Amino acid sequence: MGLFSFMKNAGDKIFGISKADEEDALEVAVEELKLEKEAAIKLKETIIGLQLEVKDLNIFIDDDIVLVTGLACDQATKEKVVLIVGNSKGIAIVDDQMTVEYKAPEAQFRTVEREDTLGKIAKEFYDDATKYSIIFEANKPMLTEPDKIYPGQLLRIPVLD
Repeated sequence: MGLFSFMKNAGDKIFGISKADEEDALEVAVEELKLEKEAAIKLKETIIGLQLEVKDLNIFIDDDIVLVTGLACDQATKEKVVLIVGNSKGIAIVDDQMTVEYKAPEAQFRTVEREDTLGKIAKEFYDDATKYSIIFEANKPMLTEPDKIYPGQLLRIPVLD
């Protein structure tokens, strides 16, 4: 799939970075590497905890860029992993290098804007606001309720059969 851009300061906070002014550059760099590694582990645990099937999942974080590799069981799983990673606070770009075991049509993606609802987005993509549940289901388990979306969040919009 390639590179995906996200709003770096929107989403779930996973880093907890704090830099003391007196630390020298080396100490800061070491601390940042440690925090990036911890954040990568936390993201991987989140993906596993959501029971998304990705063999040999590997996540590497460098500043605000994340490289994701592994073999996803299907296209939807691959796209959900990208969304989980990218919709995390502090992440601006996801370099998706995952492969897919069972290929299917790629979904479209849509960034949530202020005052958006899933119904409004469904109307935009499917010409039918009542199909909001398709978008909701496509973004589970990241979304737990249809009305809990936020500006800057990237959503998966699946192709209708």
